[in-house]
Amino acid sequence: MQRVFRTFITRVVPVMLAGVSTTAMAATTDTDSGASAAAPSAVTADAAAAADGAASGLGEIIVTAQKRPENLQQTPIAISVLGADDLTNRHAQSLLDLGDGAVPSLRIAPFFSRPSALIINVRGVGVLSDSNQPARDQGVGIYIDGVYLGRAQGLGSALFDVANIEVLKGPQGTLFGRNTEGGAVNIVTKRPSGEYKVNATVGAGNYGSYKGEVHVDLPEFANLSVKLDGIVSHRGGMVKNPLAGASDFNAYDKRGIHGEVLWKPAPNFSADLSYDASYDATTTLYLQLISPGTGLAATATAPALAPNKLAAIGPVQPTRASTAVVGSPEQPGIGNTHGVRLGLDWHIAPQVTLKSITSYRTLRQSQFDNGNAVPSLQQPLTTANPTGSFVGFAFSRYSLAKFKQHQFSQELQAVGELDRLQFAFGALYYQEKVSDNAQTVNTNVFADAAGIGYTLRNYNLDTQPLDRASHVKTTSIGAYGQATYTPPLLDDAIHLTAGGRYTHDKKEGALDIVNGAAPILPVNGTNVVGPIPLNASWSRFDPMVNLAIDASRDIHFYGKWSTGYKSGGANSRSLSYQTFNPETVSMFEIGAKTEFWNRRARLNVAAYTGRYKDIQLDFSGLYEDVINGVRVATTRTTTNTVNAPGTGRLKGIEAEFTLAPVTGLTLTASYAYNSVKIPNTLNPFPQTGGVFITVPVPIYQVYTPKYAASGSIDYEIPGNGFTFRGHFDGNYDSGYYANYTDTTYDPVTRAVRFAQPKGEHGLVFNGRLAIADIDMGGTGAKLTVAVWARNLTNEQHLFYKSGSPTSGVTGFYNDFRTFGVEANIKM
Repeated sequence: MQRVFRTFITRVVPVMLAGVSTTAMAATTDTDSGASAAAPSAVTADAAAAADGAASGLGEIIVTAQKRPENLQQTPIAISVLGADDLTNRHAQSLLDLGDGAVPSLRIAPFFSRPSALIINVRGVGVLSDSNQPARDQGVGIYIDGVYLGRAQGLGSALFDVANIEVLKGPQGTLFGRNTEGGAVNIVTKRPSGEYKVNATVGAGNYGSYKGEVHVDLPEFANLSVKLDGIVSHRGGMVKNPLAGASDFNAYDKRGIHGEVLWKPAPNFSADLSYDASYDATTTLYLQLISPGTGLAATATAPALAPNKLAAIGPVQPTRASTAVVGSPEQPGIGNTHGVRLGLDWHIAPQVTLKSITSYRTLRQSQFDNGNAVPSLQQPLTTANPTGSFVGFAFSRYSLAKFKQHQFSQELQAVGELDRLQFAFGALYYQEKVSDNAQTVNTNVFADAAGIGYTLRNYNLDTQPLDRASHVKTTSIGAYGQATYTPPLLDDAIHLTAGGRYTHDKKEGALDIVNGAAPILPVNGTNVVGPIPLNASWSRFDPMVNLAIDASRDIHFYGKWSTGYKSGGANSRSLSYQTFNPETVSMFEIGAKTEFWNRRARLNVAAYTGRYKDIQLDFSGLYEDVINGVRVATTRTTTNTVNAPGTGRLKGIEAEFTLAPVTGLTLTASYAYNSVKIPNTLNPFPQTGGVFITVPVPIYQVYTPKYAASGSIDYEIPGNGFTFRGHFDGNYDSGYYANYTDTTYDPVTRAVRFAQPKGEHGLVFNGRLAIADIDMGGTGAKLTVAVWARNLTNEQHLFYKSGSPTSGVTGFYNDFRTFGVEANIKM
């Protein structure tokens, strides 16, 4: 621990103060930037709010979900809010740290073993499979200060100086547009205050972790206010790699800087310009072989399947491992993002504001992945190798994917209120250019038949041929409008909202390489070799209707119908690069937002049901060319994305309860039941033995537990010159599938021969204790010293499981317990 502190003080702090570290989370600006008028920082229902809560009730929470600052309780949308204190109490360094279930309907997970690219689902909708591609999109929109982040890569960058994170549940197609069929995550950062402020934090913990944050507000000068932010967050690997000189698994190093200038030359006009840059280096998770393959006996209609032989080195690890079985090359995948944002606000009338949000962002991400090295220590028992000898058998599949993206967006808004009508109108132009490539090589090779001795192969990724490459330009234009009318009835208790958005998407590009070769496309009986072009476009209209009723000052009801969609595209793992159509959600929701007991208690509930159509599903298998009407088998594989037939169903219930029974004590509880039913879908590829399954197969709900709950206790006790603060939270989920089809079917009877394993349920506790607001003499500074822990009980569960009868069951475990100390100074 002392060595970590010395490293931080001697190496990190000077870099931060010199302003040369390369940054944290992209695109920060003022509260306006999230498409709202200037709003105060959100007050969260935590211990800080509870200090005033016993006498005056729970603190007000301000959200910007409808393009203007509003009280959460009077906003007729299902929204969960995490404030700055909530993130601090959970020691959340990035969005990935919210994957333990802080918001039960929100699920965040790494894309397979790669924490640099995130899968984000709300209410079971968002990502079903691989969105980690240029021509594919996620179904939950991520926004920072009104700027849409177009790629899954880069979302693992560090969070810093966040005012609040708003999780909008259900389709948000009218106000937020494309790729928000599941919902939207709206991140609002703190804007320059124009007053001199310093907020600095240093800390250290186990696994060699340390962090440092500095946020400086400068006094207003010549109508200019300046804010500077810097962050460093580091943690060593959780699973040791036995190979000397190679990185350990599940480590991260996040750094970032951000600067913002707010100019207010007149009372009715402001302009803010911000720049951010981030550096995020992460190593992959470690995939464990939980149980070996057992094979399948022959049946009357299906052949026997032999299991793979295991190497004698012993790869099976049925519990969470702290050391990998073998040493393999491993290095961090590195992401660099840069962004510039210009926001303009012009109050042309007392109740009408015109806004402009202009943004340009770049992303470069390398993804080195050797996390699945150990399961490859299996030799297939085939007729070509009946003895299963491991001599010369290569394993440890090392994958490198390089990803580049440039995006530009321009949004114009008119937000205001005229008599009994509130309105928000706008138009958006968005364009991104994306390219990726991938290459793989097996880095280790066995030297004996039993699979004991092994050596490193002579490999060089710089000279390794590409396995896959593609590029795409996406252009999207849209226009929207929404208005809320309050008729002169029942003391203005009724509010009717209607809106809609028109969007046109176009994707142009090509699949350049697939499976290590130029694509082959049969055309009129002849194989045409070369890039396969993509040129497709789609148009959508997404309406919304909402009826809200104020039953009293503290009780509000609403009913909402809305739609949203996820863009169409093409799969760069497909040999044919077939296009698929947009995926859509239409949802009806009813909800109640209530406060009682003199506003010491708050209960918000929502229930929803919806239709899920044209669902984008991936199927993989052997590729077969069709030449002159004859099917010709190949050894190459392909993954095609198809739109599922029929209509799926969504339904669920959500509840959030907050209670401040006495001064300083706040209790919260939240619950979600999310159900997704996807129509049975036909697999277009032959299965084991080259046999087609001619009937549709069941599809599982993935990356979403059916049941999830979260609760927390926050307690604050004033002392003599200090304040004691305690936080404790628990998060439960019932487990989820990571793959949506069973592995092996009987080709005739359609009976499942090997079921897809489901991830285990989890219960994770986090805690924080702090001595806060210690007066530092006459300096005006306040010191806070805290200890924290994530996964306090060191609970372990496999959140990701996959398997087959030949290879066995593999999976990823949740993180080990982490803990540390922090010191914070504010002045």
